[in-house]
Amino acid sequence: MKVLVTGASGFTGSHLVKALQNQGDSVVGFVRQSSNLARLANTGVELVYGDITDRNALGKAMEGVDTVFHTAAYVEIGLVNSQEMERVNVQGTEAVLEVAKETSISKMVYCSTIGVYGDTQGKVVNETFQRTQKDFSSAYDRTKYKAQELVNQAVAGGLPVVSVMPSGIFGADDPHFGPAIQLFLRGGMKLWVGGDRITGIVHVDDLVDAMILAAQKAKPGEHYIISAGEVPSREMFAILSQETGIPVPVEVPEPLVRVGGNILDVMGRVLNWNPPISRERVHYIYDRCVRIDASKARQELGWQPRSVSQTLKEIVEKLH
Repeated sequence: MKVLVTGASGFTGSHLVKALQNQGDSVVGFVRQSSNLARLANTGVELVYGDITDRNALGKAMEGVDTVFHTAAYVEIGLVNSQEMERVNVQGTEAVLEVAKETSISKMVYCSTIGVYGDTQGKVVNETFQRTQKDFSSAYDRTKYKAQELVNQAVAGGLPVVSVMPSGIFGADDPHFGPAIQLFLRGGMKLWVGGDRITGIVHVDDLVDAMILAAQKAKPGEHYIISAGEVPSREMFAILSQETGIPVPVEVPEPLVRVGGNILDVMGRVLNWNPPISRERVHYIYDRCVRIDASKARQELGWQPRSVSQTLKEIVEKLH
């Protein structure tokens, strides 16, 4: 089978490319001219270059393709370029959907996020949940929600798309959570914030497995939450500490973090810098709580992810 992966040079996309190749598929990777291709080294994947909003380039990439996996996205919170995020996440998804419809692909799998459900205020929700949060916690939250709306509309118009909603995606080469884990493993993390913050975790390779299963088994229009489980940050560091003997970092009191977030937010706006702590990041740490039930993917797709603890232990084994 011939498949296309958008965002092929990224974290999830590159793992997906390798998994698809391992099962014998012919893979086309859609990447930007400026993309760092280090993650695709030695894969021999066929590359098509273009911006995610470039319909001509997307049309070329989809020639003869059976299945499209759309993973390309601008993923970040804090002080971000919201216009660029809108262009990539919303307009880019719109372009992919339009070209996919024109080329009559057999199936598309869209990598969404549990963030589309909004702040559930600690309530555990599944795929039937209707978002109750009226505003948006971030530009990422807003743009991924809008992109998901476009996907849902395309499905209603007859395009065979399945959506997967992953929680926090972890792996040894993870560009988001990975640097914090690496700093901890080097003994350089003495302080931490938000020990009670609950994070949903899925290993990147388990997410990839879920996406492939969704392409093979899911009916068009289905949504699948993809998460191995949830863990408070404090417990996550306890697991890492148990595996390595490195002390759990000291938690900074919440009032100090909130004050620091306000100060650094102002500095970031002046210096055009996305600081490690800002008002938006503080909101995600202390005020926003999205909790999910991922049993549908296990029941309907036969998805069998590794546990949260096993995910963390494997990362330690590779990095430590």
